[in-house]
Amino acid sequence: MATTAAHKRLTREYQNIQKNPPPYIVAHPSESNILEWHYLLTGAPDTPYEGGQYWGSLVFPSDYPFAPPAIRMHTPNGRFQPSTRLCLSISDFHPKSFNPAWSVSTILIGLLSFMNGEEMTAGSISGTPAERRWYAARSRWWNSSGGGSATSPNPGVQNTTKGVGNIKAGDGGVKFRSEWPDEDFENWRWISEHRIDPKTGKCLPDTPEQGPCSPETAALRRRLGGGDTMNVISASGSAVRDARQVWITKRRLWYGAAAVFLYVILVRIFGDVDGPS
Repeated sequence: MATTAAHKRLTREYQNIQKNPPPYIVAHPSESNILEWHYLLTGAPDTPYEGGQYWGSLVFPSDYPFAPPAIRMHTPNGRFQPSTRLCLSISDFHPKSFNPAWSVSTILIGLLSFMNGEEMTAGSISGTPAERRWYAARSRWWNSSGGGSATSPNPGVQNTTKGVGNIKAGDGGVKFRSEWPDEDFENWRWISEHRIDPKTGKCLPDTPEQGPCSPETAALRRRLGGGDTMNVISASGSAVRDARQVWITKRRLWYGAAAVFLYVILVRIFGDVDGPS
């Protein structure tokens, strides 16, 4: 339960973020618990996340603002592990570095900035721009469908059920819909307009009755690749990483061989010098 000070502070911050929302950020507290906030980040232009809809949560301690919140991002994105506590200077991993003057807006701006970088920390993952664009194209579908079927996982759907505040993939989008009803309505309209299969997230084929798809849908289909692109992208990314590892391994062998050769030469040289005349 929030202290009186925490309740007043978070109420004031909600009013402020409604009046002056930061670019690409919206957020609100849960109706049942002011210490639990939900946010949506929109992928900024000229980034791999462009157009993506990234839903996450902030869970504040009862003594906020004298301690920071736990930060999670639920939507798969190629940058963070879904529904995993993130280790950031503004999160509960580093309570001593948190400044009580920082606000919810400050925290979410910092999160968005970190997302657009490449620094690694607990809860972050490495991903290629192509992988992140693919996740961005599926983000609206994932949020509102809960990732499709939980019994038949689809590519890019990561089940995360452990931990307070975590979201279970395959819940049918129930939690997202309860927190973001207007956005959920728009997402389903978007899914219908772009002929996305609600169960799989794949683009459905055109039919003679529907006619050709719009240019926007055509562009989306190129990003999604019919829904199977993630396997190709992942395989390609793995191949690149494997090739890099092979290159490093080969170079290590060469360096090792060179070191042995140099050692033998030095032994012979100094052996000749120190040997009997």
